[in-house]
Amino acid sequence: MTDNVTPPPVLAAMGYVEPHAPLLRAPPAGQSLYKIMKLEHFLGSVEGEYLHFNRVDAYSDFPNADSSDGQQLPRDLPGNEMLRFAKAPDFSAANYYDQSRARTYACCFSLEDSAYIWANYANGSAKGKVGVVFDYAKMRAVINRILQPGNAGLLYNGAVQCRQIFSVNYGMVDYVDWATHQANETSLPNPIIYTYLKDRTQFSAEKELRVSLSAFGMGHFVLDDGSRIDFPTSLHLPFDFRSAFADGTIQQILLGPDCDLDYLHAGMRTLGVSPADGSDLPAGS
Repeated sequence: MTDNVTPPPVLAAMGYVEPHAPLLRAPPAGQSLYKIMKLEHFLGSVEGEYLHFNRVDAYSDFPNADSSDGQQLPRDLPGNEMLRFAKAPDFSAANYYDQSRARTYACCFSLEDSAYIWANYANGSAKGKVGVVFDYAKMRAVINRILQPGNAGLLYNGAVQCRQIFSVNYGMVDYVDWATHQANETSLPNPIIYTYLKDRTQFSAEKELRVSLSAFGMGHFVLDDGSRIDFPTSLHLPFDFRSAFADGTIQQILLGPDCDLDYLHAGMRTLGVSPADGSDLPAGS
C-alpha cells in the first residue's frame, strides 16, 4: 500500500445508480427476497409509500444487532490509520472509511424464507409480524428509476430541496471470519466493500441481500446557506406499495404465527390495497 493518497475530486459527490455493481455479488435470475416486518411498520410503509433504510453504523435497537455493520475490518484498521491523504495529512484512510460508513444506509432482505429470519426480526410488536416477498429484479428496476439522475432529489429536513447525493447499490452479503479477514492487503478497498461484509459465525444464517444508499465520504455536504447537512440515523426512500402489489413487484404477504389478522384486514381495507395472488392473506379481505 502507498503512504499517501490523493483524494478524489469533490464533484464525485453526486449520486449514481449502481456505480459499484462490478464489486458486488448479484443474486441469480428469478430471485425472491423476504423481509420480515412488524405489522404496524408494514402498514405505515404502505400508507407512507416508503422503504425504510437504517444508517449502517446505527444498528443497535434490537437483539443480535450488528454493531460492526459497515465497519472496517480489525486487521485493516492499522494500515488504514497509517495512510494519509496527500492534500489532507490530518485525514487518514481510516477516517475516510468511518465517514463513509456514517453516510451509508441499508435496507435488508433475506434470500430465503427461513425459520431464522422469522425468529430474529421484527420482534416486540403487539400486533405481530408479516413477511413481505419481493421480486428482486422488479424491485431493483423500480428503485433505479426513482434514483436515476434527473429523476430524484433530496428533501432535507422535510423542506429544503437538494441535489441527489446517494448512490444506490445491490449485493449479497459476504460472510467472513471477522477477526482474521483482510480487505486492504494489496490496495485500499472501495468503502462499499465494508458495507457488504459481515461476521460468518454470528450472521451467516441471515443469507442477506441488501440495498445500500451511500454518499461520498470526503469533505462535508452543505446547503446554499453554508450550513452542513447532518445524516440522520434512518431515511425513507419513496416506494409505491400499491403499484408494487398490482404489478407483482411484491409477490406475497406471509403471516407470522402471532399476526393480528383482523388488524391487518382492517388496515389493508383502509388503505385500499389488496395482496398479490398466492399470499397467506386472502385477497379482497
